[in-house]
Amino acid sequence: MPTAAADDDFALPLLSVRTSREAAFIALEEFRNSGTWLADVLDRLFRTASLPPRERGLATELACGVVRRMATLDSILKTLVARPLDQVESPLLTVLRLGVYQVALLDGVPQHASVHETVELTKRLGKLRWSGFVNGVLRGATRLVSNEFMTEPSARGVPVTDGRFRQLREAIFADPARDPAHYFADAYSFPLWLGERWLQRIHAPELFRLGAWFNVPGRVVLRVNQLRSTTESLLESFQQMTIPVRRVEEFAAVVLEGASQIERLPGYEQGWFAVQDLSAMQAARRLAPQPGQRVWDVCAAPGGKTCHLAELMNNTGHVLATDVRPERLRLIEENRARLGADIVETRLISEDGNHLPDGPFDAILIDVPCSNTGVLGKRPEARWRITAAGITELNRVQERLLNNALDRLAPNGRVVYSTCSIEPEENHQLIAHVLARRPRIQLVEEELFLPGQPSDGGYQALLRSE
Repeated sequence: MPTAAADDDFALPLLSVRTSREAAFIALEEFRNSGTWLADVLDRLFRTASLPPRERGLATELACGVVRRMATLDSILKTLVARPLDQVESPLLTVLRLGVYQVALLDGVPQHASVHETVELTKRLGKLRWSGFVNGVLRGATRLVSNEFMTEPSARGVPVTDGRFRQLREAIFADPARDPAHYFADAYSFPLWLGERWLQRIHAPELFRLGAWFNVPGRVVLRVNQLRSTTESLLESFQQMTIPVRRVEEFAAVVLEGASQIERLPGYEQGWFAVQDLSAMQAARRLAPQPGQRVWDVCAAPGGKTCHLAELMNNTGHVLATDVRPERLRLIEENRARLGADIVETRLISEDGNHLPDGPFDAILIDVPCSNTGVLGKRPEARWRITAAGITELNRVQERLLNNALDRLAPNGRVVYSTCSIEPEENHQLIAHVLARRPRIQLVEEELFLPGQPSDGGYQALLRSE
Protein backbone atom coordinates (compact mmCIF):
# COMPACT_ATOMS: atom_id res chain seq x y z
CA MET A 1 0.00 0.00 0.00
CA PRO A 2 1.31 3.48 -0.80
CA THR A 3 2.15 5.63 2.18
CA ALA A 4 0.89 9.16 1.78
CA ALA A 5 3.15 12.10 2.37
CA ALA A 6 3.21 13.59 5.83
CA ASP A 7 1.45 16.91 6.35
CA ASP A 8 2.45 18.06 9.80
CA ASP A 9 0.90 21.50 9.32
CA PHE A 10 -2.56 20.09 8.76
CA ALA A 11 -4.82 20.02 11.80
CA LEU A 12 -8.38 18.80 11.70
CA PRO A 13 -10.70 21.75 12.20
CA LEU A 14 -13.16 21.68 15.03
CA LEU A 15 -16.13 20.70 12.94
CA SER A 16 -19.71 20.66 13.91
CA VAL A 17 -20.23 17.57 11.81
CA ARG A 18 -23.12 18.18 9.45
CA THR A 19 -22.74 15.61 6.69
CA SER A 20 -21.83 11.98 6.18
CA ARG A 21 -18.75 12.94 4.18
CA GLU A 22 -17.39 15.09 7.00
CA ALA A 23 -17.90 12.24 9.46
CA ALA A 24 -16.23 9.77 7.10
CA PHE A 25 -13.25 12.09 6.56
CA ILE A 26 -12.72 12.55 10.30
CA ALA A 27 -12.96 8.79 10.91
CA LEU A 28 -10.50 8.03 8.12
CA GLU A 29 -8.01 10.62 9.34
CA GLU A 30 -8.18 9.34 12.91
CA PHE A 31 -7.65 5.80 11.63
CA ARG A 32 -4.66 6.97 9.57
CA ASN A 33 -3.11 8.91 12.42
CA SER A 34 -3.72 6.57 15.35
CA GLY A 35 -4.89 3.23 13.94
CA THR A 36 -8.15 3.47 15.90
CA TRP A 37 -10.80 1.03 14.75
CA LEU A 38 -13.27 2.80 12.46
CA ALA A 39 -16.27 1.43 14.31
CA ASP A 40 -15.06 3.05 17.54
CA VAL A 41 -14.43 6.43 15.89
CA LEU A 42 -17.79 6.43 14.13
CA ASP A 43 -19.62 5.41 17.28
CA ARG A 44 -18.08 8.33 19.14
CA LEU A 45 -18.90 10.73 16.30
CA PHE A 46 -22.51 9.58 16.10
CA ARG A 47 -22.97 10.11 19.83
CA THR A 48 -21.82 13.74 19.59
CA ALA A 49 -23.09 14.78 16.15
CA SER A 50 -26.77 15.13 15.31
CA LEU A 51 -26.69 13.21 12.06
CA PRO A 52 -29.91 11.56 10.88
CA PRO A 53 -29.89 7.77 10.37
CA ARG A 54 -29.44 8.05 6.60
CA GLU A 55 -26.34 10.22 7.01
CA ARG A 56 -24.91 7.89 9.65
CA GLY A 57 -25.39 4.95 7.32
CA LEU A 58 -23.67 6.74 4.44
CA ALA A 59 -20.78 7.84 6.69
CA THR A 60 -20.24 4.22 7.73
CA GLU A 61 -20.39 3.03 4.12
CA LEU A 62 -17.89 5.65 2.99
CA ALA A 63 -15.36 5.25 5.81
CA CYS A 64 -15.41 1.46 5.86
CA GLY A 65 -15.55 1.25 2.07
CA VAL A 66 -12.52 3.48 1.59
CA VAL A 67 -10.40 1.42 3.98
CA ARG A 68 -11.70 -1.86 2.61
CA ARG A 69 -11.06 -0.91 -1.03
CA MET A 70 -7.97 1.27 -0.53
CA ALA A 71 -5.81 -0.63 -3.02
CA THR A 72 -8.55 -0.48 -5.66
CA LEU A 73 -8.95 3.27 -5.17
CA ASP A 74 -5.22 3.85 -5.34
CA SER A 75 -4.97 1.80 -8.55
CA ILE A 76 -7.50 4.19 -10.09
CA LEU A 77 -5.84 7.29 -8.65
CA LYS A 78 -2.43 6.30 -10.02
CA THR A 79 -3.84 6.78 -13.52
CA LEU A 80 -5.31 10.20 -12.67
CA VAL A 81 -2.66 11.87 -10.49
CA ALA A 82 0.58 12.96 -12.16
CA ARG A 83 2.82 12.50 -9.13
CA PRO A 84 3.32 9.36 -7.00
CA LEU A 85 0.62 8.99 -4.38
CA ASP A 86 3.15 8.91 -1.56
CA GLN A 87 3.96 12.51 -2.48
CA VAL A 88 0.36 13.66 -2.07
CA GLU A 89 -0.52 15.29 1.26
CA SER A 90 -2.09 12.63 3.43
CA PRO A 91 -5.41 14.39 4.20
CA LEU A 92 -5.75 15.36 0.52
CA LEU A 93 -5.26 11.73 -0.45
CA THR A 94 -8.04 10.82 2.00
CA VAL A 95 -10.35 13.29 0.22
CA LEU A 96 -9.42 11.85 -3.18
CA ARG A 97 -10.08 8.31 -2.01
CA LEU A 98 -13.46 9.37 -0.67
CA GLY A 99 -14.34 10.93 -4.01
CA VAL A 100 -13.20 8.02 -6.16
CA TYR A 101 -15.02 5.56 -3.91
CA GLN A 102 -18.25 7.41 -4.59
CA VAL A 103 -17.62 7.62 -8.33
CA ALA A 104 -16.53 4.01 -8.84
CA LEU A 105 -18.04 1.91 -6.07
CA LEU A 106 -21.04 3.63 -4.53
CA ASP A 107 -24.40 2.81 -6.08
CA GLY A 108 -27.27 5.25 -5.90
CA VAL A 109 -25.33 8.53 -6.05
CA PRO A 110 -24.87 10.18 -9.48
CA GLN A 111 -21.24 10.74 -10.39
CA HIS A 112 -21.64 14.51 -10.80
CA ALA A 113 -23.14 14.71 -7.29
CA SER A 114 -20.22 12.72 -5.90
CA VAL A 115 -17.76 15.16 -7.48
CA HIS A 116 -19.66 18.22 -6.25
CA GLU A 117 -20.04 16.98 -2.67
CA THR A 118 -16.37 16.02 -2.42
CA VAL A 119 -15.26 19.42 -3.68
CA GLU A 120 -17.59 21.01 -1.13
CA LEU A 121 -15.91 18.91 1.57
CA THR A 122 -12.55 20.56 0.78
CA LYS A 123 -14.16 23.98 1.31
CA ARG A 124 -15.74 22.88 4.58
CA LEU A 125 -12.29 21.71 5.71
CA GLY A 126 -10.87 25.14 4.96
CA LYS A 127 -8.69 23.83 2.13
CA LEU A 128 -9.80 25.97 -0.83
CA ARG A 129 -6.44 25.38 -2.53
CA TRP A 130 -7.36 21.71 -2.89
CA SER A 131 -10.68 22.34 -4.60
CA GLY A 132 -9.49 22.74 -8.19
CA PHE A 133 -7.16 19.75 -7.96
CA VAL A 134 -9.84 17.52 -6.42
CA ASN A 135 -12.36 18.63 -9.02
CA GLY A 136 -9.96 17.84 -11.87
CA VAL A 137 -8.98 14.40 -10.54
CA LEU A 138 -12.57 13.35 -9.88
CA ARG A 139 -13.78 14.56 -13.27
CA GLY A 140 -11.04 12.38 -14.72
CA ALA A 141 -12.44 9.51 -12.67
CA THR A 142 -15.91 10.03 -14.17
CA ARG A 143 -14.38 9.76 -17.64
CA LEU A 144 -12.49 6.60 -16.70
CA VAL A 145 -15.34 4.84 -14.87
CA SER A 146 -18.31 3.98 -17.06
CA ASN A 147 -21.84 3.04 -16.06
CA GLU A 148 -21.57 -0.26 -17.92
CA PHE A 149 -21.04 -3.59 -16.17
CA MET A 150 -19.42 -6.93 -17.00
CA THR A 151 -19.96 -10.34 -15.47
CA GLU A 152 -16.39 -11.69 -15.67
CA PRO A 153 -13.09 -10.48 -14.16
CA SER A 154 -11.12 -8.22 -16.48
CA ALA A 155 -8.17 -5.85 -16.43
CA ARG A 156 -10.81 -3.23 -17.21
CA GLY A 157 -13.29 -4.38 -14.56
CA VAL A 158 -13.70 -3.09 -11.00
CA PRO A 159 -15.42 -5.74 -8.84
CA VAL A 160 -18.52 -4.28 -7.22
CA THR A 161 -21.39 -6.46 -5.95
CA ASP A 162 -23.47 -9.44 -7.03
CA GLY A 163 -20.79 -10.76 -9.34
CA ARG A 164 -20.68 -7.54 -11.36
CA PHE A 165 -17.64 -5.62 -12.57
CA ARG A 166 -17.90 -1.91 -13.38
CA GLN A 167 -16.29 -1.34 -16.74
CA LEU A 168 -13.37 1.04 -17.10
CA ARG A 169 -12.50 2.77 -20.36
CA GLU A 170 -8.91 1.55 -20.10
CA ALA A 171 -7.14 -1.40 -18.47
CA ILE A 172 -5.58 -0.51 -15.11
CA PHE A 173 -5.34 -3.93 -13.45
CA ALA A 174 -3.27 -7.02 -14.20
CA ASP A 175 -4.84 -9.61 -16.50
CA PRO A 176 -6.78 -11.89 -14.11
CA ALA A 177 -6.08 -14.97 -16.25
CA ARG A 178 -2.33 -14.44 -16.47
CA ASP A 179 -1.64 -12.83 -13.09
CA PRO A 180 -4.51 -13.61 -10.72
CA ALA A 181 -2.54 -12.65 -7.58
CA HIS A 182 -1.87 -9.07 -8.70
CA TYR A 183 -5.39 -8.71 -10.08
CA PHE A 184 -6.80 -9.90 -6.74
CA ALA A 185 -4.54 -7.56 -4.77
CA ASP A 186 -5.44 -4.43 -6.74
CA ALA A 187 -8.98 -5.05 -8.00
CA TYR A 188 -10.32 -6.66 -4.81
CA SER A 189 -7.98 -4.69 -2.52
CA PHE A 190 -5.89 -7.12 -0.48
CA PRO A 191 -2.20 -7.45 0.39
CA LEU A 192 -0.40 -9.16 -2.49
CA TRP A 193 1.29 -11.67 -0.17
CA LEU A 194 -2.12 -12.87 1.03
CA GLY A 195 -3.37 -13.44 -2.51
CA GLU A 196 -0.19 -15.34 -3.37
CA ARG A 197 -0.56 -17.39 -0.20
CA TRP A 198 -4.16 -18.37 -0.90
CA LEU A 199 -3.38 -19.24 -4.54
CA GLN A 200 -1.07 -21.98 -3.27
CA ARG A 201 -4.12 -23.96 -2.17
CA ILE A 202 -7.13 -22.61 -4.11
CA HIS A 203 -7.81 -21.76 -7.75
CA ALA A 204 -8.30 -18.23 -9.07
CA PRO A 205 -12.13 -18.38 -9.30
CA GLU A 206 -12.34 -19.33 -5.61
CA LEU A 207 -9.84 -16.58 -4.76
CA PHE A 208 -12.04 -14.03 -6.53
CA ARG A 209 -15.12 -15.40 -4.75
CA LEU A 210 -13.39 -14.84 -1.42
CA GLY A 211 -12.50 -11.30 -2.44
CA ALA A 212 -16.11 -10.55 -3.37
CA TRP A 213 -17.44 -12.01 -0.10
CA PHE A 214 -15.01 -10.04 2.05
CA ASN A 215 -15.82 -6.78 0.23
CA VAL A 216 -19.48 -6.85 1.19
CA PRO A 217 -20.32 -5.59 4.71
CA GLY A 218 -21.06 -8.60 6.90
CA ARG A 219 -24.65 -9.49 7.59
CA VAL A 220 -25.84 -9.23 11.18
CA VAL A 221 -27.07 -12.47 12.76
CA LEU A 222 -28.87 -12.47 16.09
CA ARG A 223 -28.80 -15.56 18.29
CA VAL A 224 -32.00 -15.84 20.27
CA ASN A 225 -31.22 -15.98 23.99
CA GLN A 226 -33.50 -18.79 25.06
CA LEU A 227 -32.96 -17.91 28.73
CA ARG A 228 -35.12 -14.85 28.12
CA SER A 229 -37.00 -15.21 24.85
CA THR A 230 -37.99 -17.46 21.96
CA THR A 231 -37.48 -17.20 18.22
CA GLU A 232 -41.21 -16.74 17.69
CA SER A 233 -41.57 -13.87 20.16
CA LEU A 234 -38.45 -12.14 18.81
CA LEU A 235 -39.75 -12.40 15.24
CA GLU A 236 -43.13 -11.07 16.31
CA SER A 237 -41.60 -8.04 18.05
CA PHE A 238 -39.51 -7.24 14.96
CA GLN A 239 -42.51 -7.59 12.66
CA GLN A 240 -44.50 -5.20 14.83
CA MET A 241 -41.71 -2.64 14.39
CA THR A 242 -41.50 -3.43 10.61
CA ILE A 243 -37.85 -4.47 10.99
CA PRO A 244 -37.01 -6.87 8.13
CA VAL A 245 -35.54 -10.14 9.40
CA ARG A 246 -35.20 -13.70 8.15
CA ARG A 247 -35.40 -16.78 10.32
CA VAL A 248 -32.58 -19.33 10.24
CA GLU A 249 -34.39 -22.63 10.53
CA GLU A 250 -31.56 -24.84 11.80
CA PHE A 251 -30.59 -22.34 14.53
CA ALA A 252 -32.41 -20.28 17.12
CA ALA A 253 -31.37 -17.22 15.14
CA VAL A 254 -32.53 -14.50 12.78
CA VAL A 255 -30.71 -12.47 10.13
CA LEU A 256 -31.24 -8.72 9.87
CA GLU A 257 -32.03 -7.87 6.26
CA GLY A 258 -31.11 -4.20 6.57
CA ALA A 259 -28.92 -1.86 8.59
CA SER A 260 -30.03 -1.17 12.16
CA GLN A 261 -28.53 0.15 15.37
CA ILE A 262 -28.36 -2.98 17.49
CA GLU A 263 -28.91 -1.17 20.79
CA ARG A 264 -32.21 0.26 19.49
CA LEU A 265 -33.69 -3.06 18.39
CA PRO A 266 -36.65 -4.33 20.42
CA GLY A 267 -35.51 -6.69 23.15
CA TYR A 268 -31.88 -5.56 23.24
CA GLU A 269 -31.98 -4.14 26.76
CA GLN A 270 -34.08 -7.09 27.93
CA GLY A 271 -31.43 -9.53 26.68
CA TRP A 272 -33.59 -11.32 24.15
CA PHE A 273 -30.70 -11.81 21.72
CA ALA A 274 -26.95 -11.62 21.18
CA VAL A 275 -25.12 -10.69 17.98
CA GLN A 276 -23.32 -13.85 16.84
CA ASP A 277 -22.54 -15.38 13.47
CA LEU A 278 -23.73 -18.88 12.64
CA SER A 279 -20.23 -20.37 12.60
CA ALA A 280 -19.54 -18.84 16.03
CA MET A 281 -22.77 -20.42 17.36
CA GLN A 282 -21.46 -23.80 16.33
CA ALA A 283 -18.59 -23.61 18.83
CA ALA A 284 -20.74 -23.82 21.98
CA ARG A 285 -23.05 -26.34 20.34
CA ARG A 286 -20.07 -28.53 19.40
CA LEU A 287 -18.74 -28.42 22.96
CA ALA A 288 -22.25 -29.39 24.18
CA PRO A 289 -21.80 -28.51 27.88
CA GLN A 290 -24.28 -30.16 30.22
CA PRO A 291 -26.20 -28.67 33.17
CA GLY A 292 -24.19 -28.89 36.38
CA GLN A 293 -20.79 -29.13 34.68
CA ARG A 294 -17.70 -27.01 35.36
CA VAL A 295 -16.80 -25.18 32.14
CA TRP A 296 -13.96 -22.83 31.21
CA ASP A 297 -14.15 -20.26 28.39
CA VAL A 298 -10.49 -19.36 28.03
CA CYS A 299 -10.43 -16.28 25.74
CA ALA A 300 -13.95 -15.21 26.52
CA ALA A 301 -14.41 -11.52 25.62
CA PRO A 302 -16.78 -10.06 24.63
CA GLY A 303 -18.82 -12.93 26.07
CA GLY A 304 -21.18 -14.03 23.31
CA LYS A 305 -19.99 -17.63 23.35
CA THR A 306 -19.73 -17.55 27.16
CA CYS A 307 -23.40 -16.68 27.54
CA HIS A 308 -24.31 -19.25 24.89
CA LEU A 309 -22.61 -21.90 27.04
CA ALA A 310 -24.65 -20.81 30.05
CA GLU A 311 -27.82 -20.98 27.97
CA LEU A 312 -27.06 -24.53 26.80
CA MET A 313 -26.50 -25.49 30.45
CA ASN A 314 -29.91 -24.07 31.44
CA ASN A 315 -28.07 -21.68 33.75
CA THR A 316 -27.08 -24.60 35.99
CA GLY A 317 -23.45 -25.34 36.84
CA HIS A 318 -20.48 -22.99 36.54
CA VAL A 319 -18.87 -21.18 33.60
CA LEU A 320 -15.53 -19.49 34.25
CA ALA A 321 -14.82 -16.76 31.68
CA THR A 322 -11.23 -15.48 31.54
CA ASP A 323 -9.39 -12.84 29.56
CA VAL A 324 -6.18 -10.84 29.78
CA ARG A 325 -7.42 -7.24 30.06
CA PRO A 326 -9.81 -5.69 32.59
CA GLU A 327 -11.73 -3.76 29.95
CA ARG A 328 -12.41 -6.99 28.09
CA LEU A 329 -13.70 -8.59 31.27
CA ARG A 330 -16.11 -5.68 31.64
CA LEU A 331 -17.58 -6.50 28.22
CA ILE A 332 -18.24 -10.06 29.39
CA GLU A 333 -19.84 -8.77 32.58
CA GLU A 334 -22.10 -6.41 30.64
CA ASN A 335 -23.24 -9.22 28.36
CA ARG A 336 -23.66 -11.60 31.31
CA ALA A 337 -25.96 -9.12 33.05
CA ARG A 338 -27.98 -8.26 29.94
CA LEU A 339 -28.43 -11.87 28.86
CA GLY A 340 -29.10 -13.26 32.34
CA ALA A 341 -26.21 -15.74 32.31
CA ASP A 342 -26.12 -16.06 36.09
CA ILE A 343 -23.67 -18.98 36.27
CA VAL A 344 -20.84 -17.02 34.60
CA GLU A 345 -17.89 -15.90 36.72
CA THR A 346 -15.17 -13.66 35.24
CA ARG A 347 -11.50 -13.75 36.13
CA LEU A 348 -8.40 -11.89 34.90
CA ILE A 349 -5.45 -13.99 33.72
CA SER A 350 -1.96 -13.02 32.51
CA GLU A 351 -0.82 -12.96 28.90
CA ASP A 352 2.28 -14.93 29.93
CA GLY A 353 0.15 -17.87 31.05
CA ASN A 354 0.28 -17.16 34.77
CA HIS A 355 -2.69 -16.95 37.14
CA LEU A 356 -4.57 -19.63 35.25
CA PRO A 357 -7.42 -21.37 37.07
CA ASP A 358 -6.97 -24.79 38.59
CA GLY A 359 -8.62 -27.70 36.87
CA PRO A 360 -10.08 -30.02 36.20
CA PHE A 361 -12.87 -28.79 33.90
CA ASP A 362 -15.50 -30.97 32.27
CA ALA A 363 -15.53 -28.84 29.14
CA ILE A 364 -13.28 -26.08 27.81
CA LEU A 365 -13.86 -23.64 24.96
CA ILE A 366 -10.72 -22.02 23.59
CA ASP A 367 -11.44 -19.43 20.92
CA VAL A 368 -7.85 -18.38 20.34
CA PRO A 369 -6.43 -15.08 19.04
CA CYS A 370 -5.86 -15.61 15.33
CA SER A 371 -5.21 -13.94 11.98
CA ASN A 372 -8.96 -13.44 11.36
CA THR A 373 -8.58 -14.43 7.70
CA GLY A 374 -12.04 -15.99 7.82
CA VAL A 375 -13.77 -12.76 8.84
CA LEU A 376 -11.94 -10.05 6.90
CA GLY A 377 -15.23 -8.55 5.76
CA LYS A 378 -16.30 -7.61 9.29
CA ARG A 379 -13.37 -5.36 10.12
CA PRO A 380 -12.27 -3.35 7.07
CA GLU A 381 -8.91 -2.59 8.71
CA ALA A 382 -8.03 -6.22 9.44
CA ARG A 383 -6.68 -7.08 5.98
CA TRP A 384 -4.04 -4.36 6.26
CA ARG A 385 -2.88 -5.38 9.75
CA ILE A 386 -2.25 -9.06 9.20
CA THR A 387 1.27 -10.19 8.23
CA ALA A 388 2.90 -13.53 7.51
CA ALA A 389 5.22 -12.98 10.49
CA GLY A 390 2.19 -12.22 12.63
CA ILE A 391 0.67 -15.59 11.78
CA THR A 392 3.87 -17.30 12.91
CA GLU A 393 3.82 -15.40 16.20
CA LEU A 394 0.13 -16.22 16.73
CA ASN A 395 0.97 -19.90 16.26
CA ARG A 396 3.13 -19.84 19.38
CA VAL A 397 0.34 -18.23 21.40
CA GLN A 398 -2.28 -20.65 20.06
CA GLU A 399 -0.18 -23.71 20.91
CA ARG A 400 0.50 -22.45 24.43
CA LEU A 401 -3.17 -21.70 25.08
CA LEU A 402 -4.29 -25.09 23.81
CA ASN A 403 -1.73 -26.93 25.93
CA ASN A 404 -2.76 -24.94 29.01
CA ALA A 405 -6.37 -25.95 28.40
CA LEU A 406 -5.57 -29.62 27.86
CA ASP A 407 -3.53 -29.66 31.08
CA ARG A 408 -6.70 -28.74 33.00
CA LEU A 409 -9.12 -31.11 31.31
CA ALA A 410 -10.93 -33.73 33.40
CA PRO A 411 -10.97 -37.41 32.32
CA ASN A 412 -13.54 -37.86 29.55
CA GLY A 413 -13.60 -34.08 29.23
CA ARG A 414 -14.11 -32.17 26.01
CA VAL A 415 -12.28 -29.23 24.43
CA VAL A 416 -13.33 -27.17 21.43
CA TYR A 417 -10.46 -25.32 19.77
CA SER A 418 -11.83 -22.52 17.60
CA THR A 419 -10.43 -19.85 15.28
CA CYS A 420 -11.73 -17.25 12.84
CA SER A 421 -8.90 -18.19 10.48
CA ILE A 422 -8.74 -20.28 7.31
CA GLU A 423 -4.95 -20.75 7.52
CA PRO A 424 -3.85 -24.40 7.85
CA GLU A 425 -1.04 -23.72 10.33
CA GLU A 426 -3.50 -22.09 12.74
CA ASN A 427 -5.99 -24.91 12.37
CA HIS A 428 -5.59 -28.59 11.53
CA GLN A 429 -1.79 -28.45 11.35
CA LEU A 430 -1.59 -27.03 14.87
CA ILE A 431 -4.03 -29.64 16.19
CA ALA A 432 -2.01 -32.44 14.61
CA HIS A 433 1.21 -31.02 16.07
CA VAL A 434 -0.18 -30.79 19.61
CA LEU A 435 -1.93 -34.16 19.58
CA ALA A 436 1.21 -35.92 18.33
CA ARG A 437 2.62 -35.32 21.84
CA ARG A 438 -0.58 -36.14 23.73
CA PRO A 439 -1.65 -39.73 23.06
CA ARG A 440 -4.44 -39.55 25.66
CA ILE A 441 -6.21 -36.77 23.74
CA GLN A 442 -8.28 -37.78 20.72
CA LEU A 443 -9.58 -35.69 17.83
CA VAL A 444 -13.31 -36.41 17.64
CA GLU A 445 -14.17 -34.12 14.73
CA GLU A 446 -13.02 -30.98 12.98
CA GLU A 447 -14.66 -28.57 10.56
CA LEU A 448 -13.35 -25.80 8.32
CA PHE A 449 -15.92 -23.09 7.59
CA LEU A 450 -15.31 -21.48 4.23
CA PRO A 451 -16.18 -17.77 4.12
CA GLY A 452 -19.54 -17.18 2.50
CA GLN A 453 -20.68 -20.81 2.58
CA PRO A 454 -22.97 -19.57 4.06
CA SER A 455 -21.45 -17.61 6.95
CA ASP A 456 -18.11 -16.46 8.35
CA GLY A 457 -14.97 -18.49 7.83
CA GLY A 458 -13.14 -20.31 10.59
CA TYR A 459 -12.21 -23.66 12.08
CA GLN A 460 -13.31 -25.81 15.01
CA ALA A 461 -11.90 -29.03 16.42
CA LEU A 462 -13.52 -31.14 19.12
CA LEU A 463 -11.01 -32.98 21.32
CA ARG A 464 -11.71 -35.51 24.07
CA SER A 465 -9.54 -36.91 26.85
CA GLU A 466 -9.48 -40.54 27.86
